[in-house]
Amino acid sequence: MSNFELYYWPVPFRGQFIRGLLAHGGCTWDEHDAGAIEEIMGRDAGKQPIAFMGPPVLIDRERNFALSQMPAIALYLGERLQLLPPGAEGRALTAKIVNDANDVIDELTLDGGREMWTPEKWEAFVPRLQEWIRIFEDTGARHGLTGDSGFMLGTETPGVADVVTAILWTTVADRFPVIRRIIEDTSPVIWAYSSRMKETAPLAALSRRAFDDYGDAYCGGQIEKSLRKVAG
Repeated sequence: MSNFELYYWPVPFRGQFIRGLLAHGGCTWDEHDAGAIEEIMGRDAGKQPIAFMGPPVLIDRERNFALSQMPAIALYLGERLQLLPPGAEGRALTAKIVNDANDVIDELTLDGGREMWTPEKWEAFVPRLQEWIRIFEDTGARHGLTGDSGFMLGTETPGVADVVTAILWTTVADRFPVIRRIIEDTSPVIWAYSSRMKETAPLAALSRRAFDDYGDAYCGGQIEKSLRKVAG
């Protein structure tokens, strides 16, 4: 039996952070299809594994524990799989990085498709995207990160902050050539570091599996079609 169950749509997007942490931690997990996700979303809150509005939802079978919200799940897995730095400061910085990543993907999809991209909106957004990339670069630089060595928070081994950062930038770059060029040009350090993390065996296998399972899909729906018109 697998260690975990994951409820998330059959696209990378927010669920890929959770998949990345599970893969990096050497865990096994089962995923449920869209029909199963819709079924538990439609239940009364008291009959859900945890009261939630939308996926991801992770169930830890060994501990009989369920959790929703990507940042909460990421930090739980950090504790569970010993992927967090020691001390309150390192844990707080990890939470900051996870929430920054969550903000970036929300901005890339205009808050889940509340609006659609136009060339004018995209042009106005690019400087903000570049600033996000610099924020990640500066966070790592303060802890000795370079493209060739080191990790986001100065740890000896990669942790939640590293997996989340690498998944954030490489997943979107692999699917949107315009965004890849923006990352490469804005921060060669973040691009080299994220690529270095992606080449680790668990994340490399996960990347291949994502293309096998989802093709070129990123977030799906009309917002992905809109994003492809300006960044694809």
